[in-house]
Amino acid sequence: MNTSYYIAKRYLFSKKSVNAINFISGISMLGVFVGSAALIIILSVFNGFETIVLSMYNTFSPDLRIETLKGKTFDPSTSPFLILKEDPRTISYTEVLQEKALVRYGESQSIASIKGVSDGFLRNRSALDSAISSGSFTIHHSGQEMAVIGYALQNFLSVNLDNEFQSLEVFSPRKGASNSLNPADEFNIRSIYPSGVFMAQQEFDNTMIVPIRFARELMGENKLVSNIEINVRKGVKIDDFQDDMEKLLGKDFIVKNRSQQNELLYKILNSEKWAIFLILTFVLIIAIFNIIGSLTMLVIDKRKDIAILTSLGADKALIRGIFFIEGMMISMLGCIVGMAVGLIFILLQQKFGFISMGGANMMIDTYPVAIKFFDFVLVFGTVLTVSIIASAISSRLSVKNIGNLREDL
Repeated sequence: MNTSYYIAKRYLFSKKSVNAINFISGISMLGVFVGSAALIIILSVFNGFETIVLSMYNTFSPDLRIETLKGKTFDPSTSPFLILKEDPRTISYTEVLQEKALVRYGESQSIASIKGVSDGFLRNRSALDSAISSGSFTIHHSGQEMAVIGYALQNFLSVNLDNEFQSLEVFSPRKGASNSLNPADEFNIRSIYPSGVFMAQQEFDNTMIVPIRFARELMGENKLVSNIEINVRKGVKIDDFQDDMEKLLGKDFIVKNRSQQNELLYKILNSEKWAIFLILTFVLIIAIFNIIGSLTMLVIDKRKDIAILTSLGADKALIRGIFFIEGMMISMLGCIVGMAVGLIFILLQQKFGFISMGGANMMIDTYPVAIKFFDFVLVFGTVLTVSIIASAISSRLSVKNIGNLREDL
């Protein structure tokens, strides 16, 4: 057995002549324990919120979206798009025509984003149904075209789904229309009945989803589309498929994955998580550097042992190793136990949800948590790095005055 490790282990669990040393060592270990557990728990809570927020966005954000770099619309009937449409890796291929228009319901009116979608949009049926707050996600019913509207748009227009006699009137500027004595002649006007209301993020809550044929008639666009949304089958590597699509489509188009479609959202989520991590890391650093004080007092308490060891031929490396390992054992024991307790807490919260959000009208009742293996590696690596620095400083102090200790003996 390594001599430094054996002596360090004895020092860690043996009773010191000065009780304050035991107390300070315990406080140091407790600080690392609390800091490690807090980091794991806080990171898991952020993971939980991130999962919920992204799942809400992912309902209407496809795996991949194709946009043109020139203008607002493009022709989807060219050969590259026909190849993509038949690609076995795709589970849904949706042509989208989207533009803002004026929507009127009774005496109320509002500007909304009209999103016309092809039939492939409905293949993600389970996710769409989960976003419905009232009615159903139906855009075709008995040969009649229907609209699904966002929650904010419903509130602003006071749309009543039970009223079968009142439809939504949609106004869109007519292409090429000149000034007319009758302003209505400058607009395409179409009526459509609402079938359901969905609730997602604020970005989508002012959207009205309609069949693409209705959108084409409204906007006077017979051929072009705004973008194409693609969802891939399970097991398909999205990054590889994205690269293949970019090569196939060329430089005139851009293919965005979900993180690129919601770039600002991902940046906000990551920046908040890293900010909290850095704040708690500073607290953890302070706790770990308490080890320097406890090891310094231990050196004083064991000065006779050090003098005896040096008299027996122990070199500075062995003495330094004893107190370096001692510091590492204090910090790593606190870290491992802290992460274990944090993991148990997370699992209990996932199963029982004993810590609630404490507010009414919340989408979730309890704090969400999600476990990521990388978080444990990150916390362990952070504690390990700081512990090495703190223990190295302490171990150097232990051999600084070995000569004076031998004279005292």
